[in-house]
Amino acid sequence: MTTTSILRMTSTFLRSSSRYPLGESRVEVRFTDSTDPDLAVGAAPDGPRYCWSHFTVHPCTWLRQVHGRRVVRVDRPGQHAGALADGVITAVTGAALAVVVADCAPIALISSDAVGVVHGGWRGLEAGVLGASVAKMRQVASGPISARLGPCIHGECYEFGRQDLDRLVRRFGPSVQSRTTWGTPALDLPEVVRIELRRHGVTLEKSQADEDRCTACGPSLWSFRARRDRQRQGVVAWIEPLHRES
Repeated sequence: MTTTSILRMTSTFLRSSSRYPLGESRVEVRFTDSTDPDLAVGAAPDGPRYCWSHFTVHPCTWLRQVHGRRVVRVDRPGQHAGALADGVITAVTGAALAVVVADCAPIALISSDAVGVVHGGWRGLEAGVLGASVAKMRQVASGPISARLGPCIHGECYEFGRQDLDRLVRRFGPSVQSRTTWGTPALDLPEVVRIELRRHGVTLEKSQADEDRCTACGPSLWSFRARRDRQRQGVVAWIEPLHRES
């Protein structure tokens, strides 16, 4: 299948996508929403592999996410599919990587010759999953790393227990503390991601189409916190080879 036909197939399902030219290849990053197929593990009879086939023809490494800090490195397409982890990186062309979310933050990491995706729940972020993902990606990436943040729950909707919030404020700083629209203590999850990226020398690319969308109160997004949705959206990323005409 040619690159042109790949893009034609995926564009039917994806509202948000980005391409990053890398000379002989390019990084493709796709954030999905509730207008796309449900990506929850077990949602399709043929499993996650079937779900992700809507978005890429490449073998996909999806994760059984556990809100921890484990990160796996993919050295061949499809390696570690179903691994217990919350981050995955690769420098291999044609190896798709994916995480799923309801309210947690889907994060894509991009460099000149590598790509990664991270499941950014508050527990995993507190445990250091984003820093661990950046460190593992730097083992294979030759250039600077940037990031994209997809839709996640925002402070105005993310009521949070005082004890947990105080601990996260000590860990990340006072700017992660917020308030809900009904006046209770809340966590600013996107701010936690921004702080962690800055701490690890990663530039966050601004994308209002993704970063400014709240899963709890925004349209076309699943939310477990707001509606107890069991469906999931996510992010998939891969390095696409550029086929040159002979």
